[in-house]
Amino acid sequence: MSSRRAKSSSVGKLSFGQWASCCVTGLVIAGSLTVYAGYRDALAIDTEEINTDAWGERPDQIEGIHNILLLGGDEESEGKRPDVLVLVNINVDQDSVTMVNIPRDMMVDIPRCDAVDEYPGWAGGIDQVNHAAAYGGLDCLGHTVETVTDIHLDHMVTVDFSGFEDIVNTLGGVELCIPEPIDDVKAHLELDAGMQTLSGEEALGLARSRNSTEFRNDMGRIESQQRLIGAILRKVTSDGTLSSPTTVYEFLRSVTDSLSADDGLTTDRMAELAIAMREVDLDRVNMVMVPVEKSRFNEDKVDPRLPEAAELFAAVAAGEALPDEGVEEGDEENGQAEAPAVEPGDVSVRVLNGVGETGLASAVEALLANDYGFDVTGIGEPGERDPDLTTIYHSPEREAHAQVLASYLVNSQLEEVADFGDELELVMKPQDWEGLTDGRETAGADEADGGDDVLEELGATSAVEDTVDC
Repeated sequence: MSSRRAKSSSVGKLSFGQWASCCVTGLVIAGSLTVYAGYRDALAIDTEEINTDAWGERPDQIEGIHNILLLGGDEESEGKRPDVLVLVNINVDQDSVTMVNIPRDMMVDIPRCDAVDEYPGWAGGIDQVNHAAAYGGLDCLGHTVETVTDIHLDHMVTVDFSGFEDIVNTLGGVELCIPEPIDDVKAHLELDAGMQTLSGEEALGLARSRNSTEFRNDMGRIESQQRLIGAILRKVTSDGTLSSPTTVYEFLRSVTDSLSADDGLTTDRMAELAIAMREVDLDRVNMVMVPVEKSRFNEDKVDPRLPEAAELFAAVAAGEALPDEGVEEGDEENGQAEAPAVEPGDVSVRVLNGVGETGLASAVEALLANDYGFDVTGIGEPGERDPDLTTIYHSPEREAHAQVLASYLVNSQLEEVADFGDELELVMKPQDWEGLTDGRETAGADEADGGDDVLEELGATSAVEDTVDC
């Protein structure tokens, strides 16, 4: 694995992933009931061995934060290629849960994966993220997601279609607003407009339906899935739903019967997380999708949109993906005021031409220095660091500087290198280099505004209420 940052802070489609999010969050809530301890020995989960030692250098595990990658296999691959991926971030210290949808067809750099059992392995390179599972199982997929997000994964969980139906049926259905009539033959779904109590089969159909969304695509489908998660969680936490030990047991049975996980996620470990999060409120359960744009590798796919995607991942990893409550009165005097904005003139960078186009480094130097005010300290060709894609290398202390530079480039990715010094290094590569933008408000300036919450900016929703009214 290439050099990556080590965090030290103390601090999509279907909803397979998001259904699993419901499952785990349901366990979290149910964990506040003392009956859980009596049931846990009766609940078994299928497991798959994961060798994280082979992943190389990993992001640090942050105390009080647990990250679970929740997956669901598509029907065509018989579960070997996840249809949806959701990263669930459980912040015990803040009693919060953030669910991040990772679109299955998001193009990423999948690291090398060894062949094992029925999996053929992978030499490494650009492909859509869910294909990692087909190349090397959960092991390869987990390594890929951790590499792309720079978020330490503690566990991975897969849930199947029948499990989702069982969960909804065990709860007696879920209530949801259907703004317009739906007749989607492919999803086997027909619903009238208005408030509906959806059965497990109907909820599954809505979660799978593209034709019922505005643009008939997977991005729109994620919105339906997030609304379903909220409906399920509201039902789980409503008065009386979990008051009966029999109902609780049936709910937990429907969850665990549909799950498979890495060999470290036992029911005892679920119990620990549940007890730790027993105070969670629905307004602190947030759902958001990774910001994406049309892929430069495949016109039918998407790429993570930078720097927004990197900012989201960083906030989730550090447990900071919550609304900014601002600086309390007196904090400035106590040394807790916000950091000053980073301007282009504060950013020093070397520009290295890996594209092979004569004079490109000089041209970029002139634009960055003369038009935008960056401090360009030199130009040349790639040396020690020669990535596949256009990359900005930076030290841990210069991440904000790198984000400012990235906001002036059409395409780039950030990579942290320990002991790199104050200077950035921009390596341009032919596979994705498309030049500079016209210049826009920088990431550093956004951060300094204070009150600009990363989740709010990306259109995140909470589970406390539906986003659609009937």
